[in-house]
Amino acid sequence: MDLGFDGASMGEIARSAGVSKGTLYVYFADKSRLFEAIVEEEALEQGKVAFNFDHERDVTTTLRDFGRAYIELLCRPGGGSAIRTVMAIAERMPEVGRRYYDEVLEKTNSRFAAYLEAHVTAKDLEIADCQLAASQFMLMCQASLFLPFIFQAAPPPSPERIAQVVESATRMFLAAYGAKQA
Repeated sequence: MDLGFDGASMGEIARSAGVSKGTLYVYFADKSRLFEAIVEEEALEQGKVAFNFDHERDVTTTLRDFGRAYIELLCRPGGGSAIRTVMAIAERMPEVGRRYYDEVLEKTNSRFAAYLEAHVTAKDLEIADCQLAASQFMLMCQASLFLPFIFQAAPPPSPERIAQVVESATRMFLAAYGAKQA
């Protein structure tokens, strides 16, 4: 991660890990597979800890908690390196980009959509397409925070700024998808 995908060789990675290059090749066919495994495992582990989609939790609390945890994960110091690296190599190595998208980003979106579907069934929300609604909320939470961070135009946002943006996203989401009272 320090040298970027192109800057790091399997030999340098093996030295840093304290293993032989041959040992790396026993477990990973090439640098792409090693990189994918590192990024996916880190992101999936973070997602398991950070995101509570218990269907029993109320919608407003879950939206706020998820939004804050999601942005803190995306914009954590050093956290942008994996995303930047995947973005940089995805055009010439589309399988890396696709796999990262499917295994990391889409899994979070699908877990969130399943939570929303449970609350549509419970009549707490009125959503025709929960996958789309999940994506919309996640992108609203990124507004004015993620792009400046990922392009290094701004430092990681403060907890107060994250809470402010997530609160706005939550209000907009509930205005659009909250159950309408008759």
